[in-house]
Amino acid sequence: MLLSDYNYPLPKSSIAQHPPSVRGNAKLLVLNRYSGAIENKQYTNILEYLQPGDVIVLNDTKVIKARLFAQDNAGRTHELILLEKHGEQENKNIHNVLYRGKLEISQKLYIDNETMEIMTLHEGGIASIKSSANIEKLAEKFGHIPLPPYMKRNADKNDTLRYQTEFAQSKGSVAAPTASLNMTKELIGMMKAKGIRVCYLTLHVGLGTFLPIRSDTIEEHTMHSEWYSIPLETCTAIRDAKQNGNKVIAIGTTVARTLEYCRNDIIDANNPLVGEADIFIYPGYSFKLVDQLLTNFHAPKSTVLMLVAAFSGWPNLEKAYTYALAHDYKFLSYGDSMFIH
Repeated sequence: MLLSDYNYPLPKSSIAQHPPSVRGNAKLLVLNRYSGAIENKQYTNILEYLQPGDVIVLNDTKVIKARLFAQDNAGRTHELILLEKHGEQENKNIHNVLYRGKLEISQKLYIDNETMEIMTLHEGGIASIKSSANIEKLAEKFGHIPLPPYMKRNADKNDTLRYQTEFAQSKGSVAAPTASLNMTKELIGMMKAKGIRVCYLTLHVGLGTFLPIRSDTIEEHTMHSEWYSIPLETCTAIRDAKQNGNKVIAIGTTVARTLEYCRNDIIDANNPLVGEADIFIYPGYSFKLVDQLLTNFHAPKSTVLMLVAAFSGWPNLEKAYTYALAHDYKFLSYGDSMFIH
């Protein structure tokens, strides 16, 4: 398959630059992946499509203030982006970062009164650094929320709150699970009241989410790896739903790819699942666990667009995106959502 086959024109005016003024106040395009039928709804209308016994799975990862600015001995400023966590690191003073410009091994960088030393330079603009302080705490104090590059602006105080889900728990992502940014505790409560089981997993979202596919042929792309953790309670709920004929609904592509990567282990799990997921889902893939998907509108030629195309069928998705653009839906991280059933 050619990458060029999964492209569409995305005007800059359709890319959401800020979140809605009220969390959850977003449009919801509902797509029937079997008939291709499209409905205009609001985000909260997802309740209409869920039945008692269905299982909603959310990603409870928390975005860290991963964007840091450090100075070298000559007074030059260097931008560093902490990479996502991969489990619990033994040494809290060592971390991998994405950097721009030129760095050298053993070079010293400074943030406030703390010193960082460049230990190793890797391919792809990645470096290993060692800090005199706990890097996570340093980022929490001096870092900035790493907004996606297509927003073309610096993060403000509102982004600290809104580029984060209301139920975020486990620190480690450098990008938000965006399908959940409009999910509210109130809506979750309404789901539970209807008899829907709400479960969680953790997938620390990496910068690979935004990396372009550089090969002309989709199959040649190598997917980045991300750390996940799935509680036994979530595995049990999914297993029960499958046995009872209920639906498993993934809230976002991060959840979908985690569930599909662990599809066999989840069914047989007697313990929590932990590991690294590097599954690349593109058209032709047959979903094993996910029955329905709530997701945002994704960038052209992106890996997440491929996943959604695999779930809905590209002709249906292309039609839905054309419709959304014509009806003033907002795209990407802070934009509106679509529910595919």
